[in-house]
This record gives sequence, structure tokens and C-alpha cells, in this order.
Amino acid sequence: MTTTLPLNGWKIAIPESRQLDVLTNMLDVRGAHVTRCPLVAIHDSPNEADIKHWLIDFCAGKYDDLVILTGEGIRRLSGFAERFDMTPQWQTALQNVRKIARGPKPASALRVFSTKPDLLGTAPTTEGVIATLDTLDLSGRHVAVQLYGEEPNTILQNYLKNKHIHYTIVAPYIYASDTETKKVEDFLRILINQDVDAMVFTSVVQVKRLKNVAKGLDCEQKLWDALNGLCVVSVGPVITELLATYGVDVKVMPDEKFFMKPMVRKLVKYIEENPKTST
Repeated sequence: MTTTLPLNGWKIAIPESRQLDVLTNMLDVRGAHVTRCPLVAIHDSPNEADIKHWLIDFCAGKYDDLVILTGEGIRRLSGFAERFDMTPQWQTALQNVRKIARGPKPASALRVFSTKPDLLGTAPTTEGVIATLDTLDLSGRHVAVQLYGEEPNTILQNYLKNKHIHYTIVAPYIYASDTETKKVEDFLRILINQDVDAMVFTSVVQVKRLKNVAKGLDCEQKLWDALNGLCVVSVGPVITELLATYGVDVKVMPDEKFFMKPMVRKLVKYIEENPKTST
């Protein structure tokens, strides 16, 4: 007896990245046809001297707390530590510092080093991190803040300044959003023509990249209208809230654990409850 795979006949678009190979495999084995596009490239920060100086201080135990906003940040800092022959010192310091993580992705990145966050944000957002920090007595402590991309996160920095908390920032990677523009334009046409059934978003940067390219082609509203004709899938509330500001309705999002596996399970459940009328 032949068993029909749960995503059989579904054409699903996802952003291209090495980390999303796992997501592609999850969808493939469930019968989906996956279309991938390189929306955003991620590179190490070119400010190697600044990163090295920060790592030297971190490994010397000069920070009491480490606020981790992304799993990518931990991976990139680990890469720099290896490049500077500081891996053992980095791993020891990472074990010893109090770690406050924005959400599950940083927590997952820490597991590689057999450690975990001491505290999580009350929600996987900047506001959630601030709410957690607000419960702590940080007087006399030096807080290190790992930023994402080149986004300064003025909300978090203003909070720390207003509380007179001594802090230092580190930004170990950048987004190269000007890469592969022609491929992104072709991908936009696929979405606008609704040649796929679903679109998966795993970061706000992907949404912003699509928006900017669509704006350049004078088809931004067509993009939002097209997405509302598809099954839009979001890995977490920050992405969902951003899409909502553009009038896009997210149909699938994990309930509380904002990882790829729960997202795929939720997608399968949604499709079971909302089968296609034709393939």
C-alpha cells in the first residue's frame, strides 16, 4: 500500500543558506518540492582587530554577563576564536560567564560547547531580553552584548545607558544584502506569480531584503498581495509581527518553541487541515 507523504504536491519557497539545508531536507522527505533563493549572505565582520580585542577581554574574564541575541553570533565568535588560536580560552570563558539569551536559537548554538543560557528573555525579542534584565541587579557588573548584523539595537543600548549599566558591544558578522540581486528579482516574480504554494521565513532580514528589492522594482504591494495568496510560514513572532505591519497574514508559526522542527510539524498539521483542491 502506497503512503502519500504529507507535503506531497506542495511547492514551498525558502531562503537559501547553508544553515537551511536541514530545513530543505525536512521538507523534501515529506514530499515537498522546494524552491530556494539566496536572499541574504552572511559574512564575518571585517573589523577583525575589534573582534580580537573583545575576545581577549572576554577570555580574560572582564565581563560578568553576556547577552546573546543570535545563534549566528556565537558561531561567528567561535570562528574568530579559532582563527586567533583562542578556542580553549573562549570555551572556558563561555562556560564561566552568566549568559542571557534572547531565545532558543542562541541556546541551540551554546549546546555545541556543552553549556546553556543561565537566563532566557521572557520572549524571543529585544523587549523580552530587557524584561529579563530588568529583574537583575546589574550594578557593578560589566555586560557584553552580542549584536546581530550591523543593527545597533538602539532600544537595548538606550535601556542599558538609562540604567547606567556598564556594557560593551560586539558585532561579529554582517549581512551582505546587495548580493545575488538578479536571483532575488527572479524569485520575487515566482512569488508574485504565485508559482509556489508556501513561503517560509526564518529571519526578519529576509523579509526586509524582499521588501527592498520589490521596492526597487516598484512592486512592493504586489509582493504583499501575493504572499497573502500563499501559505506564509514564520519561525517566530518577531517575523510574524513585521509581516503584519505590511498587511501579510502568517498562517503557520510554532506555538512556543521557535525552531525549524516545530515549524515543520505545524506546517504539516495546517496542510492536513487545509488540503489543496488540486496539485
